[in-house]
Amino acid sequence: RLAELHKFMRKSDILMSRIGRVCGLQIGEHINLFSNNSACNSTTKTNKNQTVNFIQAPFLPLTSSISSSSSSSSILSGSTQSLNTHKRYSYSLCNTSRFPVSATKSSRSQIRLNSVSVSSSLSSDHSLRTAMDIVKSRVIDAMISAFGADAIGSDPNPLITAATKPEFGDYQCNAAMGLAKQLKMKPRDVAAQLLEKLKLDDLCEAPEIAGPGFINLTLKKDYVSEKVLAALADPTRLGIPKSSKPIKIVVDFSAPNIAKEMHVGHLRSTIIGESLCRLLEFLGHDVLRLNHVGDWGTQFGMLIVYLREVAPQALASDSSVDLGDLVEFYKKAKQRFDEDETFKEEARREVVALQSGNEETLRGWKLLCEKSRVEFDRVYEVLGVTLHERGESFYNPYLPSILQHLKDCGLAVEDNGAQCVFLEGFKNRDGNPQPLIVQKSDGGFMYSTTDLAAVRYRINEDKAARILYVTDIGQALHFEQVFQVARRAGLIPEDGSVSLEHVPFGLVQGEDGKKFKTRSGDTVKLKDLLDESVVIARSEFEKRLAEENRDETEEYIANVARVVGLSAVKYADLKNNRVSNYKFSYAKMLALTGNTAPYMLYAYARIQGIYRKGEIDVVSKVGELVLRLEEKEELVLAKTCLRLTEVLDELEEDLKPNILCEYMFDLAQRFNQFYERCTVLGAEDPQVKETRLALCELTAQTLKLSFYILGIETLERI
Repeated sequence: RLAELHKFMRKSDILMSRIGRVCGLQIGEHINLFSNNSACNSTTKTNKNQTVNFIQAPFLPLTSSISSSSSSSSILSGSTQSLNTHKRYSYSLCNTSRFPVSATKSSRSQIRLNSVSVSSSLSSDHSLRTAMDIVKSRVIDAMISAFGADAIGSDPNPLITAATKPEFGDYQCNAAMGLAKQLKMKPRDVAAQLLEKLKLDDLCEAPEIAGPGFINLTLKKDYVSEKVLAALADPTRLGIPKSSKPIKIVVDFSAPNIAKEMHVGHLRSTIIGESLCRLLEFLGHDVLRLNHVGDWGTQFGMLIVYLREVAPQALASDSSVDLGDLVEFYKKAKQRFDEDETFKEEARREVVALQSGNEETLRGWKLLCEKSRVEFDRVYEVLGVTLHERGESFYNPYLPSILQHLKDCGLAVEDNGAQCVFLEGFKNRDGNPQPLIVQKSDGGFMYSTTDLAAVRYRINEDKAARILYVTDIGQALHFEQVFQVARRAGLIPEDGSVSLEHVPFGLVQGEDGKKFKTRSGDTVKLKDLLDESVVIARSEFEKRLAEENRDETEEYIANVARVVGLSAVKYADLKNNRVSNYKFSYAKMLALTGNTAPYMLYAYARIQGIYRKGEIDVVSKVGELVLRLEEKEELVLAKTCLRLTEVLDELEEDLKPNILCEYMFDLAQRFNQFYERCTVLGAEDPQVKETRLALCELTAQTLKLSFYILGIETLERI
């Protein structure tokens, strides 16, 4: 059966690749096996009375981009999600533990092909966003033209990468190296035949074959000048187009718990989530920023009973109790809960009263939520974060129907009094299938049940096509299991139109490499952490002002300290690979050297200062501006600025903000090289001066836009 499945999949892959070539797409970079042993038989009815087929996934890997499986016959039956680029496209019938999605970059994004009108016009350069997209498209055309579709296989890969050094051009094509073996030819001969068919005269200088068969491609000066002027003429977007196929995206991030203060553990989810939202909104998508706060569960019964007993005034509407007080009450209530069986039983009865809508209990619960919300909003205001709160309690009315749906599918079964879904690909210590509990034996629902209800609501009511969960890496297993059950239960459309993605991140550690805590061993409060950074930033800034004998207003000093202090914390987090742990150090993140926020903010302010001193508004005269990009450093800087579109496309796929941070630091370094070797303010030729000031302005605006996407303010003067 497995052999037959391989044969079927291969035929499907060939079919999709041929369609893709006609459409100007690269499809089929990976194939994953699937199992069609549906837990709901072969078909079932959705809540919209639509008959759907179910295909289940035994295991969903850590960094998987979860999209619903489909058969080859159903792939072409809906709407096309994205045909505007020539990169990053593959299709996956299903994710399995044998084929981890994290193994290949292409597997982290799937193309949804439905109702495709096969037309050669789709491969037009007008639908491609970047120079790299165009180069990839033309190289694939040359491969097919030179060697034939059958000779190059069903999955032609142009193997285009950005050149590692300017002397190698702008892009490097390694296709000849990959084709040589299967064509039984020397790589240089393959490269030569490719060049005969490659049409890049309007975009690149004459391609060069280097080494054993690499093809180096260099963009023409005219093309670069045209793009620079277009970027300058569009100060808001710098010429970066919005997605031609925008979708609805839900981003679930931050998610603190009611009656608990936000701590360092909420830092990463909050600022990573905010950055991803800004990126996706900038690219034209409709983004719903959801704060899935922990506002439901046993802890509320416990806290309400305790407050009613020792501090009833805290439950009054005019209470002056703040969140800090509630945290202390919570700690004491938890201690009572663990030690006193009578108190524990009272707390559980209070939870039942809350779930059943008891008026007095609900009033106390609402007051606790409101007190917490006020403090959360203060932190979000400081961080410049915008969220729409929709907590766990929102989904409470939908939990019984989710359980019934799981039963109707034959997924939820009773085990020791609890309702469980037995997972595929997960075993317990005895080697038996591991259960995902959706209802406890006492009738209480679980986090997993709430998450399943949220999946259904976000797809059916919010109309989301992509749902991102920005949480710590410790929740990876939970989401693997929830996503599997959601698919098997038919909560995710099978046409591939919806993608569920866990966006995990590592821990924030102290400089000793251990979990970041205060000296007393307590968890660091997020507000205290941010305040301390601002205090240190102010102290350092005041020292520099004294050394430079500068006299500035209190308002100016306070604003610089605030922006630098907060930016240092954000940037230090975002510049690290999202999935890695990192060590929190004020000294390192506030340093003026290296890839830090202070260094980058100073670089931006310095460039803006140079531009102002030039006293020429190149933006206002961009229509009559003639660029003279004659020096190597000028061209390198211009091309680096223009790479932002490619960087943002990569960030949209990988969801790792460090990609943008690395680009920004590289851009700052390129500017330094340009400024050292090319006179700007003292240039004698007016046209040369205008050209160089234009590069200064484009560099500054590119950095400013990048800062915005990261959620960081800029300073025009420091």
